[in-house]
Amino acid sequence: MAEPLWTSDEVLAATTGRLAGDGFSAGGVTFDTRELQPGDLFIALAGERDGHEFVAQAFEKGAAAALVSKPVEGGPHVLVGDTLKALEALGAFARDRAPQVRRGAVTGSVGKTSVTQAIAAGLRLAGPSHNSVKSFNNHIGVPLTLARMPRGTERAVFEIGMNHAEEIRPLSKMVQPHAVCVTTVGPVHIENFPDGEAGVAKAKAEIFDGLGPGGMAVINADNRWFDQMKQAALHVGARVMGFGSDETADARLLDFQPDLNGARVSARIWGHDYVFTLAQTGFHWGLNSLAVLLMLDALDVPMETGLQALSEFQPLAGRGEERRVRVEGGEFVLIDESYNANPMSMKATLASLAVRRPEDNGRRIVALTDMLELGPDADDLHAGLAEAIEQADVHQVFLAGPHMKALWGVLPESRRGAWAATAAELSPQVTEAVRPGDLIMVKGSNGSKASLIAKALAGLDFSARETG
Repeated sequence: MAEPLWTSDEVLAATTGRLAGDGFSAGGVTFDTRELQPGDLFIALAGERDGHEFVAQAFEKGAAAALVSKPVEGGPHVLVGDTLKALEALGAFARDRAPQVRRGAVTGSVGKTSVTQAIAAGLRLAGPSHNSVKSFNNHIGVPLTLARMPRGTERAVFEIGMNHAEEIRPLSKMVQPHAVCVTTVGPVHIENFPDGEAGVAKAKAEIFDGLGPGGMAVINADNRWFDQMKQAALHVGARVMGFGSDETADARLLDFQPDLNGARVSARIWGHDYVFTLAQTGFHWGLNSLAVLLMLDALDVPMETGLQALSEFQPLAGRGEERRVRVEGGEFVLIDESYNANPMSMKATLASLAVRRPEDNGRRIVALTDMLELGPDADDLHAGLAEAIEQADVHQVFLAGPHMKALWGVLPESRRGAWAATAAELSPQVTEAVRPGDLIMVKGSNGSKASLIAKALAGLDFSARETG
């Protein structure tokens, strides 16, 4: 029988709570009854809805126990003063009861989820491992990921995100990583920073504060904020490894050649030359792959294992996932980048699109929705994508959202597909325009619903209807 993730004695020791009912063992931890599995510990967190409203449902679905701040009925429960603080205590306890774990943490304006999951793929190949799921990277997701870490784990990686200053520092100190990575710094969430991108850079550098003496800081050497980030890392006693195209980088990208099945990467890492393949086609994966390899090395994963993991790692849903959609007369290629967007990632994906050749006289098409949290310069940042669109030789541009209207206004008539106020209104115009041979990329911020367009395009697939 598998060892339980938590016993009631451990929960009491971690939280200093009071047990009501029988002792218990739990195989998992969750605060969401929609994902609760029988035997889980349910944590009643306060949010838009009070988690205590769902305790009865949790017990009905088979929860082993509940962690609550007021008495409930239906099963054993641990009473604490504050359930969020109790979750943090569970995370710290899980960290400390497994001192053998080599822990990594990842942040960055672009690519942190994909890089985290690629690192996780390498850790899985190397032995018992643990990692963040989805984008569990905030004040709830990070302690929850720690609390879910089995005591037999050997290596783990955590994603840490932020919208404001002073959010990353406490989370990094909670994880106490042995190695951290900053994928890049760019104009993301800048409406929350009076000093703009400089404030974002300072906030991302907070991740170094969780490193112990001699910890590793893996930083993008091509980024304009590299020197500032490096100094912040050195200030806490970290060792710094840079990845980038510059010849001074510890891991240097020499060449990136995309093809129909992914890409071929040439790199020089600590003076040794490597050539390896990726399942990804985006140019940004050239640098991402180097960040992954440096982080895996810092977590005691052999280079060969890291290269194998990268060759097998598939794009995540909404983050570069590709599919061929069969329609009348042939098929088109859908590149789904609908999960999120900012000016930096928009330009990177457009640059990647530029080197892709549509098949059978097809066209390059983009469907873009608003990038959010860009502050007073939002319209200018949207209009600024026109140059990247021209360089990518995009044949038709479809746009949704009030900020994307600024881009629409500077596009030449020949490239204009359609503009609509919302993604839902734009979707039918995109699906009507696409034809066999086209290469179409969908990208936008999660909040502006670019995924609706991607789903509508995927829904055109004849083969799915035939097998569905």
